[in-house]
Amino acid sequence: MSKFLFTSESVTEGHPDKACDAISDAILDDILLNDNNAHVACETLATKGVVVVSGEIRTNYSPDVDKIVKDTIKKIGYNKKNSGIDPDDVKVISMLHEQSPEIAQGVDSDDIKKQGAGDQGLMFGYACKETPELMPLPIQISQRLTEKLSISRKSNQLPWLRPDGKSQVSVHYENGLPVSIGKVVVATQHDDMLHKYETEENELAFVKEEVINNIIKPVLDTYGYPYSDDFIVNGTGRFVYGGPEADTGLTGRKIIVDTYGGYAPHGGGAFSGKDPSKVDRSATYMARYIAKNMVAAELTQRCEVQLSYSIGVAEPTSFYIKTFGTGKVNDEKLTEIAKAVFPIRPGEILAHLDLKKPRYRQTSAYGHFGRELDSFTWEKVDLVEELQNKL
Repeated sequence: MSKFLFTSESVTEGHPDKACDAISDAILDDILLNDNNAHVACETLATKGVVVVSGEIRTNYSPDVDKIVKDTIKKIGYNKKNSGIDPDDVKVISMLHEQSPEIAQGVDSDDIKKQGAGDQGLMFGYACKETPELMPLPIQISQRLTEKLSISRKSNQLPWLRPDGKSQVSVHYENGLPVSIGKVVVATQHDDMLHKYETEENELAFVKEEVINNIIKPVLDTYGYPYSDDFIVNGTGRFVYGGPEADTGLTGRKIIVDTYGGYAPHGGGAFSGKDPSKVDRSATYMARYIAKNMVAAELTQRCEVQLSYSIGVAEPTSFYIKTFGTGKVNDEKLTEIAKAVFPIRPGEILAHLDLKKPRYRQTSAYGHFGRELDSFTWEKVDLVEELQNKL
């Protein structure tokens, strides 16, 4: 019997890096809403009192970057008291400029079958039967914990919570399957409540009890695995200062949180702020779509997909399906079936998943995968019957 312990983490939308992802994706959405053929690569940096937006765009539309930044900060829940950023007074520096025409000539085509990739790169997708959403259990629980922190804050169930926070979940595996939940860690920013509880020890005791009873246990109970009550909440004792005041944020620094929590490979490219002509984003979404449909079709219990591309070239430079010995037939046969069913050229991916429509601000926190929202077209399992008929 093989045993191991696997850990994944997540962060809330108020984590400085995730706030930057949100701003970049909000700018992208605004541009796509007004020009769905635009090309966008938008990066954000946030520090105390200042947000810097830079990158390359190609569009006739001029986004109101200052307004988008301030509106996004407000929606996250930042204010001067809890993050060092006042949404009404933050200094916004925009340094967006035009995309290189040399990149544009490689990706522009009226024929979607000939549209080249916006850059070279490798992308991975993954699915397994550990959760109803066909995601690895550690990252799925981690995402739901941080999501519940934000829901509880915004609904005023726990009004003393502040936007910044993290979770970390370890899961015990036996023979490749999850059997129990190990250590669960939650760090959550909160109001300064010393005036009420008099000592840091009393304040921490209150925070810990509330987080365990209202956040951790309700989330764990939905998954049905045994767990111990030995939780770690705010291991340093206090977490009052957070957001960009405490830690500078940057777009694209939480790519493992965005995907499978380290349980599956990552090609290295970030998603947020990139329009779907960038295969870093669109092909990773397609790889997840392929993997999820393969597992949902019962062709395999686990599925890893890799795609790779060259800039300006439509045909992928590689494509494989790996099933770790759980497939109904060998991996070579499953790769042939997937090639026959799924569109994997960049232009065809955009069309099949309808990726030119704005919806990317929603993806910027709590996982690009494992959330079955209507706009997350890559989470659909609508090719199951076609796959089964190919077997």
